[in-house]
Amino acid sequence: MAKSRVFITGLGTVSPLGLDVTSTWESLVGGISGIDHITAFDSEGFETRFGAEVKGFEPTDYLEKKEARRMDRFAQFATVAAGSALDHANLKPEEVNPFRVAAIVGSGIGGIITLSQQHDVLREKGPRRVTPFLIPMMLGDMASAHVSMAVGSMGPNFCVVSSCSSGADAIGQAWEMIRRDEVDIAVAGGSEAPICPIAVAGFNSLRALSKHNEDPKKASRPFDAERDGFVMGEGSAILVLESHESMEKRGAKPLAELVGYAATSDAYHLTDPSPNGHSAAKAMKLAIRGAGIKPEEIDYINAHGTSTPLNDRQETQAIKTALGEESYRVPISSTKSMTGHLLGAGGALEAMACVLAIQHGTIPPTINLEHPDPDCDLDYTPSKARQQPIRFAMSNSFGFGGHNSVLIFSSVA
Repeated sequence: MAKSRVFITGLGTVSPLGLDVTSTWESLVGGISGIDHITAFDSEGFETRFGAEVKGFEPTDYLEKKEARRMDRFAQFATVAAGSALDHANLKPEEVNPFRVAAIVGSGIGGIITLSQQHDVLREKGPRRVTPFLIPMMLGDMASAHVSMAVGSMGPNFCVVSSCSSGADAIGQAWEMIRRDEVDIAVAGGSEAPICPIAVAGFNSLRALSKHNEDPKKASRPFDAERDGFVMGEGSAILVLESHESMEKRGAKPLAELVGYAATSDAYHLTDPSPNGHSAAKAMKLAIRGAGIKPEEIDYINAHGTSTPLNDRQETQAIKTALGEESYRVPISSTKSMTGHLLGAGGALEAMACVLAIQHGTIPPTINLEHPDPDCDLDYTPSKARQQPIRFAMSNSFGFGGHNSVLIFSSVA
């Protein structure tokens, strides 16, 4: 039996660049950074005192007060983004079979804010004062659970946890389920809210975060010779994926088609990427082959591009291995230069950026690329967005643990 084609029919986001898709995209194209000094807690004494926070988000603007209080911030983000995605898709839950709708939301860290806050309550006030909502607020699957309840989906509902590949893998798994005719529609993406003392301290101890405290907006500088680490971000991006049959039945408008997905593992190190990039390159090759295209047909790559010394160098090598001489032709950008790194939600936000890039024929820039690293010698679209027709866009997501996940999107006629 032929596998169904899978289309993107809706997008929703809550990001460091805006509380909706339009404002986020405008900032991406405009090269505007969402990174600034941390306001969520007093960061005095921390090696890193900045991040890419979601600004102006008031959960009770979207959710009932009682409901919002029983959700960690990462679940709030996902629920709001999912609602926006359904609105964008003009998808009314009561008009579809709920058992044929899946909710798949990746998160690398889950409810770490709630966990850390309630640990303080335990230490300071004793075990009887710990909230009964601790467990249902901190679990990583609570974003997908709340999304399923919010949209009325009664099909598969689960969380993908693959570090910084989580959001991309959630979308990839949704694609596979629709192609296998297990569901007609999937509400899929990622959500993360890690900006809290324990997470910042932990990543600082790993020497993973930038310490460019004097000018936070310049801190995320992928592929730049002066990069010194990634910038932690928060937010959510959710996509509505739909089979061709479901889309036609509803009369929905496709935004793009998801045509390829592949994942591999480095099997090398818990935090460092494999030095030769062969496994990441293999994921790109498999995704390209699965899409039924050739390397020369890729028109844009949204790089993982974290701004860490190792990742950017290894990703550059992996792209060269996967695409050969075509790697010097294809425009690449790291939108993390503006959004920071949303960890488990990063791949979903960047998938959304690929869909929008295809729609608008616009490649977002890599900002802060002022001193190119000689080891990173590809076309990273520095400083300014570029107008160019895009038929096929590839999104790379790599994560601690050796995860490599690649999505390929196509324009629709």
